[in-house]
Amino acid sequence: MTEYDLIVLGAGPVGENVADYAVKGGLSAVLVEHELVGGECSYWACMPSKALLRPAEALRAARNVAGAAEAVTGTLDLAAVLKRRDSFTNNWSDDGQVDWVRGAGIGLVRGHARLTGVKHVTVTGPDGGETVLTARHAVAVATGSDALVPDIDGLRDARPWTSREATSAKEVPGRLAIIGGGVVATEMATAYAGFGSRVTLIARRGLLAGMEPFAGEAVAAALREQGATVLLNTQTTRVTRAASGQVTLETNDGRTIVADEVLVATGRTPRTRDIGLDTVGLEPGEWLSVDDTMRVPGYAWLYAVGDVNHRVLLTHQGKYQARAAGDLIAARAGGRAVDDGAWGRHVATADHEAVPQVIFTEPEVASVGLTARAARTAGYEVRVVDYEIGDVAGAGVRQDGYRGTARMVVDQQRKVVLGATLVGPDVGEMLHAATVAVVGQVPIARLWHAVPSYPTVSEVWLRLLEAYGRP
Repeated sequence: MTEYDLIVLGAGPVGENVADYAVKGGLSAVLVEHELVGGECSYWACMPSKALLRPAEALRAARNVAGAAEAVTGTLDLAAVLKRRDSFTNNWSDDGQVDWVRGAGIGLVRGHARLTGVKHVTVTGPDGGETVLTARHAVAVATGSDALVPDIDGLRDARPWTSREATSAKEVPGRLAIIGGGVVATEMATAYAGFGSRVTLIARRGLLAGMEPFAGEAVAAALREQGATVLLNTQTTRVTRAASGQVTLETNDGRTIVADEVLVATGRTPRTRDIGLDTVGLEPGEWLSVDDTMRVPGYAWLYAVGDVNHRVLLTHQGKYQARAAGDLIAARAGGRAVDDGAWGRHVATADHEAVPQVIFTEPEVASVGLTARAARTAGYEVRVVDYEIGDVAGAGVRQDGYRGTARMVVDQQRKVVLGATLVGPDVGEMLHAATVAVVGQVPIARLWHAVPSYPTVSEVWLRLLEAYGRP
């Protein structure tokens, strides 16, 4: 087949979901992929990174409970850690993902895809041969993003690691320098410090700048407790790699850092440079702006979903967009009603002010919705309530000396929760309760009737309500 109702560029989790929901809606769809089916998340991001983080997290958890701590007599088996990581990537084989695609009734074409006109996609296969695909209804771009390598003197020539190399490493370097202060930088600093590497983290500002300030402060303190060097408000000015492989970094305050590897984790860039955007009047190498249905304005047939639209660079949020977009493409193609009002079936309203995220550092950081600063900037009249999670009975049961903080941001006009942030061990598992409250815009008065089980750490939600005050 060379003609489909929908052509999707990129077979990562976002592209898969667009195609799957379109097929469920009665359309034919094909994925075009030049690397591994399953994309960045499956092989170089979400899954392998969390597999690397979990063993040290489990070891720390055991050491923080008396009775269990006495049973811990060894250190991590790094070979076993890496072998377990490999199992999550299926040793970088996409056979299982390909089987899923076929089972879902979705077509698959291997090769590099480029738009070559309205609803036309030319695929250059591994053998150099070209296939021209035609879409009856829509083309969806779900090509994702690449690691951004900043213009630092010597950095590119020093052959730095990006998130791909950090999550697929076959050996653990004795010394690792990390440039960046965001999610990838802090998670990989946590992972490699847990492996025993001497980690130096160099951040231009503070850590986790988009979160509540106490989140980055807690992560920085924990990294230092693990033996990492954390340099804040510091710029890397030059990087060189010697013939021996040793890397030297120079900073704006005169420091010199020597490491075995350097990881650059300073942001992402759209994977749109060579997909033929110019053939339809769009700028190559740029993010693709979309409306809430993921359609590119001015192009009735073109959609951009996931990282590539720069709305929210998170896999779960990209998949959320994909479910709406795939369903919508099928509805429009079939002449069915379109539900594109706020919180409708065919839009990604949550992207604006209700995004959940978990950062798997030590301690974990979990947030949803708006921070206090973002809420005030958006014009809301807010009240901020904080509570120390360690004061909850269930926290003490879970871990000796539990340390953590919870924050609730309340819209004082509507009396609903605008955002919540939790910092502490295992807080990611408590986040969805806050996500439901934020998305559902549940009134504070009604939340008093959502009784947390005792003694669980989730009782922090009751303590936050008590701190806010009874209606």
